[in-house]
Amino acid sequence: MSFAGDQNQVLSGTARISLAEPKDYFALLKPRVMQLVVLTALAGLLIAPNPVHPVIGFVSILAIAVGAGASGALNMWYDADVDALMTRTRVRPIPSGRIEPGEALAFGLTLSIFSVLTLWLAANWQSAALLAFTIFFYVVVYTMWLKRWTPQNIVIGGAAGAFPPVVGYLAATGTVSVESLVLFAIIFIWTPPHFWALALVKSAEYERAGLPMMPNVKGPDRTRLEILLYTLVLAPVGCLPWIMGFASLVYGLVAMVGGAAMVYYAVQVFQTREGDEANKSSMRLFGVSILYLFALFIDIIVERCIPIFGGMFK
Repeated sequence: MSFAGDQNQVLSGTARISLAEPKDYFALLKPRVMQLVVLTALAGLLIAPNPVHPVIGFVSILAIAVGAGASGALNMWYDADVDALMTRTRVRPIPSGRIEPGEALAFGLTLSIFSVLTLWLAANWQSAALLAFTIFFYVVVYTMWLKRWTPQNIVIGGAAGAFPPVVGYLAATGTVSVESLVLFAIIFIWTPPHFWALALVKSAEYERAGLPMMPNVKGPDRTRLEILLYTLVLAPVGCLPWIMGFASLVYGLVAMVGGAAMVYYAVQVFQTREGDEANKSSMRLFGVSILYLFALFIDIIVERCIPIFGGMFK
C-alpha cells in the first residue's frame, strides 16, 4: 500500500473518531431512561423510615443514574446491528458511525464499575450489589438473551427497570421493605402496556430487525388484549402506596385518576384495530403511560420533601 493510501486511511480513521462529540456519549446513556431511573430511585430512597444525609443521598442517586447510563451504553453496543435496521434507532451514535462499538463498550464497562464502587463507598454493599445485578440483568439477561428470544422479553426484562426504587431504599437502609417492593411492582406491571403500545405502531420495524416483539409473534389482537389485562391490574396496584399508608390521599387521587385514564386508553387500544386511528390510540396510551408513572413518583417525592403537603391530606 502506498504512503498516500496509508495517510488517507489514518486521516479517515481520525475523521471517524473526531465525529464523536460529548453529546454523542451522553446519548449513549439513554438520558430519557436515566430521568425515570433518577425519579424512581429517589422515591425509593425518600420512603425510607430514617432520613439520609443529603450528601450520601445525592451521591447514591448519582451512582444509580450512572449505572443506568452504563446499562444504556452497553445495550446500544450490543444492539447496534438491530438499531441500524430501525428508523427510530438508526440515528443513535453507533449505527450512525459517530462512535465506534469498542469505544461504547469501554465507556459502558467503565461507568458500570465506577457506579457500583461509588454506591458501595457512599452507601453500603447491599445497594451496590443490587445495582451490579441490575446492570447485569439488563445487559446480559434482557439485551443479549430475552430481547432476541421471546415475545415476553419486555415482561421479564422489565424487572431491570423496576429495580431502582429498591436500590434507592437499600442505599438508605441496607434492607428491602414491602413499600419498596410495591414501587417495584408498579413499574414492573406498567412496563408491558407501555412498551407494547409502542410496539403495535413499530411492529414492521421490529419485524425487519428480527426481534420477537409481542405484536409480531402473537399478533396485534393478542397484544391489545394483554395491554388491557396488564392495565386492569396496574390501576389498583398503583393505589397501594395510599392504601398501605405511605402516601397521602393526594397520591391516592392521582393514582385513581391516572389509573382510570390508563384503563380508558387501553380500552380504546383494544377496541380500535384498523387504520391510522389504531396507531393514534396506541400512541395516546404510550404518552399517557409516561405521564401516569411520572405523576405517581413525583407525588411521592413531593410529599416526602414537603411533609406538610402530604400530612395535610392523610
